[in-house]
Amino acid sequence: MDNPFQVIAAAFEADYRVNFRIERMDGSVTLTLSDDTGTKVRRLITKEQLHTPKKLDCVIDGIRLGMAIDSGHGVPQLLASLSPYKTYSISR
Repeated sequence: MDNPFQVIAAAFEADYRVNFRIERMDGSVTLTLSDDTGTKVRRLITKEQLHTPKKLDCVIDGIRLGMAIDSGHGVPQLLASLSPYKTYSISR
């Protein structure tokens, strides 16, 4: 497996500054994505998410989806580009 920090950085570094901060002794980290206008995303990523490739992919996809929703565009294209092995469900 690739270094999870490199995987996350590669997913976002073209558009954002990527910073990690060790959050807890359990291995959780905080990911912060920012640009010239300020912080765009701040997410807590658990140790399990960092070290499980499929969960890490879901974290990255979730961040991308949240950013697309917040910006108001690109959601259908993003959903179409998600990996076919992933299953997402929305519970109410």
